Amino acid sequence: MGMFSESVDVVCAPGGQPAELRWGGTDYLVCAEPVRWYERRQWWAEERRAPLGSGPGLVDHEIWRVQVLPAGRNPHPETPAAEPSAEPLTLDLVRHAGSGRWRLIRIHDALRPQDTIRPKSA
Repeated sequence: MGMFSESVDVVCAPGGQPAELRWGGTDYLVCAEPVRWYERRQWWAEERRAPLGSGPGLVDHEIWRVQVLPAGRNPHPETPAAEPSAEPLTLDLVRHAGSGRWRLIRIHDALRPQDTIRPKSA
């Protein structure tokens, strides 16, 4: 799994979960139910000080794991469709509590084509 941090544009569903995203010049649609959890961050290494009363967002990251497909052309915009031949990408996104900005932080190994994965020699 690769880990990094890159800005992405995310459109959320009414319930607050990611529904669409734009990354690397491509639009993607979330094709499976996203999963949310929180991870501790080393805020003392990233922030100069902790303002009084700033717990959530300072201590924890909100992480979303999404499976996405490239958005395809769709004659019915009220029901978004994705290209049927594409394999889903599994991505982890983090939302900054203060600004609402989103970042892509992980791309999972399942993204690599199977023909490039070779067994180790004995």
